[in-house]
Amino acid sequence: MKLEERMLRSVKQRTGNVILRAEIARLGSASQVTEALKSLQAKGVLVRIGTGVYAKTRKSSVTGATIPAGSLETLATEALKKLGVTVRTSKAAAAYNSGITTQLPGAFVANTGGRRIRRKIAVGGRSVVYENDYGQATAGA
Repeated sequence: MKLEERMLRSVKQRTGNVILRAEIARLGSASQVTEALKSLQAKGVLVRIGTGVYAKTRKSSVTGATIPAGSLETLATEALKKLGVTVRTSKAAAAYNSGITTQLPGAFVANTGGRRIRRKIAVGGRSVVYENDYGQATAGA
């Protein structure tokens, strides 16, 4: 069985829509995995949303085109969770949800707490914006 076939079987059996390269790296050498991932992207099975981060695809019910199997918000949250990053509600979304403001947040902003992140995750031309609490003084200090 070719590596591409084994990888396709592995992708289809996984729950969730995000696959990290590190999760499938054990299936072959680095160059073999790279070629198999390129082949699966060309066939429309996977789409790359970041460095070492891939998403499953589905057919659009409207256009019939191959699109990622989730929105930026769901895919980014799942990817960051797999990478060990805790994502909280952004400050703008928290203000809207609590009724402080009526302005809807325009972009997906991931609050990573005290952790600084520069990883780019993009789906359909939209990318994740990060905010954190790094370096902000607490009221009691």
